Amino acid sequence: MAGGDPGKPCLDPTEGSRTALLGAFCMFLSALDYLIPKPLPFMRIGLANLPILLALDVLSPANYCRLVLLKVLGQGFITGALFSYVFLFSLAGSVASAALMYGLRWGLGKKFVSFMGIGLAGAFVSNSVQLVLARFFVFGESALYLAPPFLAAGIVSGAALGLFAKTFTAQSHWFQNAGLCFASPGMPGRFAEAMPDKSPGPLGVPGLKQKFLFAFRFLGGLGAVVLFLLVPSLGIKVALFVLFWLLAAVAGKKTRPVSTFAVIGGVVFCNLFPPYGKVLVQAGPLSITLGSLIGGVRKAVTLEGLVMLSKLFVSSGFTLPGSFGRLLGESFRILEKLNERKGKITGGVVEIAGSAAAPGGGARAGKQVSGGPQSDPAAAKKNRFMETLDGLLLELTEGGASRPGSSGPS
Repeated sequence: MAGGDPGKPCLDPTEGSRTALLGAFCMFLSALDYLIPKPLPFMRIGLANLPILLALDVLSPANYCRLVLLKVLGQGFITGALFSYVFLFSLAGSVASAALMYGLRWGLGKKFVSFMGIGLAGAFVSNSVQLVLARFFVFGESALYLAPPFLAAGIVSGAALGLFAKTFTAQSHWFQNAGLCFASPGMPGRFAEAMPDKSPGPLGVPGLKQKFLFAFRFLGGLGAVVLFLLVPSLGIKVALFVLFWLLAAVAGKKTRPVSTFAVIGGVVFCNLFPPYGKVLVQAGPLSITLGSLIGGVRKAVTLEGLVMLSKLFVSSGFTLPGSFGRLLGESFRILEKLNERKGKITGGVVEIAGSAAAPGGGARAGKQVSGGPQSDPAAAKKNRFMETLDGLLLELTEGGASRPGSSGPS
């Protein structure tokens, strides 16, 4: 746990507010991760795991679990994939990864495993679980061919996030303050004030309209998913997929046709192996058979049809009832503040990536910056980015997003 100065007051004394803040960062980084082109529909670089790593030392087990659920639901809301296989993959991978990381941190202890080791282990188990699910739901036996690059990418990203977390926690004033607050539980805070338990709804009954809308959209979406999955005819399933796509487009949702067709083509191609059924085309060692082609089209249309269906029923304003719903709503409110300052974060990420990719940049990235003429530009940019991120966390904690209606400088 990060230490803090006992003489300094705890800026953020409630775990609820820390959970909401870290949840907002999970959503922000998930959105950034989602925009990066990737070959697989469920593949993620894992940027949203950074707040999960930081939370290991500043949240109780219960709030740590809530944060993981915030991350998964936030990804589902932002990407519109709540009722799709992508959400199932994200849920399974995140839960398995978070459980392992928490067990390593508090089972073995900080002396035996570092943030880098925890990040590596978390990324590996997350990708492994997702590959197992992809084997049964999407790619079939061809998932074995995707395993090496997929696992390798996870190892690289996990190591990078772990190294960043190690450096950031050693320098961050916010993290030290959060550690001080975590060591002083039970102090009064602003979180309950920011999210009151009851607020009169438009119908005169607290939250009645919100609960009705939630039930209607959730049950409607869930029912549509079940019906879509039970359709036996491939032709009807394709027609429903086209209908969902058109409705999503009319509703103003981003349908990304190029990405959609790329995913469909990739899933169909992977399902051509092993071939079975009548041979349609023979091109050298490659045999395109009727059985494997139909199976691939069915899986691809099901995968993307569920995504389009989710986009119809899910949005960032999709609220949940109860205390967790208020926690989720607070995270979305903080997310709006983060989006106002997104240039500070995305710009820093681009700068670091560009410096690391420059000739010799990556080789010097781990050296300490001395401030002299021979200082490493990549390390200097990384330090500036960490200072910016730390300042942003402190700003949001001290009042930029902790009081309803407040707004800090953008």
